[in-house]
Amino acid sequence: MTTAQLTAAVLLIGDEILSGRTKDKNLGFIADYLTAMGIDLKEARVVSDQEEEIVTALNALRRRYTYVFTTGGIGPTHDDITADAVAKAFGVPIDHDPKAVEILLAYFRELGREPNEARMRMARIPQGASLIDNPVSKAPGFQIDNVFVLAGVPKIMQAMMEDVAKRLSRGVPMLSRNVEFRGGEGDAAKPLGEIQKAFPSVVIGSYPFQAPDGFATNLVLRSRDAAALEEAHAAVRRMAQELTEAGKARGWS
Repeated sequence: MTTAQLTAAVLLIGDEILSGRTKDKNLGFIADYLTAMGIDLKEARVVSDQEEEIVTALNALRRRYTYVFTTGGIGPTHDDITADAVAKAFGVPIDHDPKAVEILLAYFRELGREPNEARMRMARIPQGASLIDNPVSKAPGFQIDNVFVLAGVPKIMQAMMEDVAKRLSRGVPMLSRNVEFRGGEGDAAKPLGEIQKAFPSVVIGSYPFQAPDGFATNLVLRSRDAAALEEAHAAVRRMAQELTEAGKARGWS
């Protein structure tokens, strides 16, 4: 697989997300992070706190994509079962990791908290996994093969990504250009489709919005081929200008 083809998936874990109680803030952050590294985020799934659901989703994603990132379910409570599910997915045992135990014991001593059984559950790591640093609350995440297991709390997850980034290969960054068109999607659909056919290496999306003077559409072009992107961008700008002028003649604005 070439660096231009690096792919990823995100697996969001938690009943609280599916119930609407918690509004996910992790997917967008990870997507932005990976895009900047030239890694294409191809899929995202949300699953409940059920072991079999996590195992099934994780096995499907890790076999399909270069990297998989999970968030949630690695805390001290009874429904934090992600580590166990990951171990089951890989067919390996899970136990207290000596380094994780050391980290947590030192942290709890510093806070004056009892290292009870529930808190020490966060030191249970699947065999063969490497720890992911957590500079916020110390309880580590972990990496096993191409899977990165991260916290669900956004502040902690984001801090963990600093360690994760060191372990990822970088692909060719995706370049983008925008054109704002003063008209509706339906007005641009046919000529935009023709431009898309002429430039298959450029992905063109249209996103309508309401402008002060009427309908408008933001046209977004994305590609790793800089030359093709510039040619397609010029073609879309010409199209937008021609349609805008035609629209003015018909009294659109």
